[in-house]
Amino acid sequence: MDQALLQVNNISKNFDRLSVLGNVSFTLAKGEVIGLVGRQGAGKSTLFHILSGAIPPSSGQITFDGSKRRFNNRIEAQKLGIETVYQTSSLINHFDFSNQIFFDSGSGIEVNRRTSGLVEQFNVAQNILLGHEPKKFSLFGVIDWEQMTHVAQELLAEFDLPPSLAYEPVSNLADEQRQIILLLRALQRPCQLLLLDDIIPILSFKRQEILLSKIKKLASQGVSIIISSDDLKHLFTITDRIIVLYEGKLVADRQTAESTPREIVELMVGSTKQEQVSPLIWALESYHTAQQQTEELRRAQASLQQSLHAQDSLNRQLVERLSNQLLALDKLNAALQATQRRLITEREDERKALARELHDQVIQDILGLIYQLEDVEELASSLGLSKKVNSVRHDMRNLVSELRQMCSDLRPPTIDHHGLHAAINSLATEWSNRNGIPIHLEVAPDLGRLPEMVELSIFRIVQEGLNNIRKHAAAKHVRLSLQRTSSTNLLVRLEDDGKGLSNPTDIASLSLNKHFGLVGISERVALLGGSMNIESSQGHGTILQIEIPSPYPLTIS
Repeated sequence: MDQALLQVNNISKNFDRLSVLGNVSFTLAKGEVIGLVGRQGAGKSTLFHILSGAIPPSSGQITFDGSKRRFNNRIEAQKLGIETVYQTSSLINHFDFSNQIFFDSGSGIEVNRRTSGLVEQFNVAQNILLGHEPKKFSLFGVIDWEQMTHVAQELLAEFDLPPSLAYEPVSNLADEQRQIILLLRALQRPCQLLLLDDIIPILSFKRQEILLSKIKKLASQGVSIIISSDDLKHLFTITDRIIVLYEGKLVADRQTAESTPREIVELMVGSTKQEQVSPLIWALESYHTAQQQTEELRRAQASLQQSLHAQDSLNRQLVERLSNQLLALDKLNAALQATQRRLITEREDERKALARELHDQVIQDILGLIYQLEDVEELASSLGLSKKVNSVRHDMRNLVSELRQMCSDLRPPTIDHHGLHAAINSLATEWSNRNGIPIHLEVAPDLGRLPEMVELSIFRIVQEGLNNIRKHAAAKHVRLSLQRTSSTNLLVRLEDDGKGLSNPTDIASLSLNKHFGLVGISERVALLGGSMNIESSQGHGTILQIEIPSPYPLTIS
């Protein structure tokens, strides 16, 4: 692996004034496997688009197979043996026969659809061999449909897919199957350089293992490969080197055998601080573990199905129907949870934008008017309007205070700059001062920074809980605790000495009685995979206790 196949020298890419890549340089030897890593927005997909010929660089030089190259489109790159497989979730599944262009929603780039997407009207065999169909009579160009189906079925078998899938229209396929079709199309073509843009997550654990084995085999045959992935366990298994992009810059080019996952994560996040590195390491390790557990469950299900085949047909039909219903319910539940997470995220983003607009525009405009009033105070005094001007200025200052409080309610700046610990302290102090109810606050000092969604969700839970106490409890004292359990879960406990609830609480009755505060809290808790418990009786106050699975361990060994 000494002879360089690819040399990238000072490649940069700008979109208008936005710099996406800046002076990226590296080499790739024949038969070498490079892992490309970086956080979202680091420029990984843009680099793949440039290497595949989808877009030109703004500056820099690409040397491929000993010659300087500047690709005008992906077809030119493919003719030289450069094949690219993108993640199917970033493609819009619409084929346009008029101009063969699609829009990549992940990078905002228009790319030739003929070479990167799937033709919905064709079946799987036609899509796999698109542009390379076997011919019966080369002189007349008659397609050998039987041979094409046979080749497609052999390729499908390599990824444990049934032969009948070759006849299936791609419009009927699941996302994983679509991804495999795109991968097989690239693998069956003559190839010197294979670019795999984050396609691992969409594959099942078993097919991930098949792909990793395939990559090793291709590398042994002299094919060079660049693979983008967030799964460091996989990259450390198959790559010779790992290059790291951070904010469009290449910050590291390391031999895999001489690096560690933690070192790579620190380079990805641009920091060695544990509170930034630990969550990402935990997420990567948990993702790999979850995939293994999922595969074990699939195997157990397959074993169970084999046992059931020995029973009567009625039982088999019943189990099949129940399995389909459970699968449909799981998909529906996953879709609903994804939608709810997206709505919550969008709502928080809107709150943040509104708070910034109020602070940066409305409040500043009012302050400007206050300063103008101060400038005309002397003139107002001579006209006998001093008292009126002072009254107006006083009202405007009160309005500024109210607007600032509104901005804080919409999006507390403390949580962005200092984290959940500081935000909870600020919220409790302000709430106690405003309502005249003392709060005994206990927040674990070693809480650390958590993922943004977790911090915001816990903050909103506490905020809504305090609002419920203010509106309904008639309490004289409040106790708020945020601690870690022995299993490093997060435990939120909000206790008041108010009038309590007269009846046993359940979410259905709360919703019917329009007690939406606790309903909203329960929804956030469910999205975080936590549990909620309410202890209350009339005249004895209420205890709201919530336990959230830890987003990452306190320490990483």
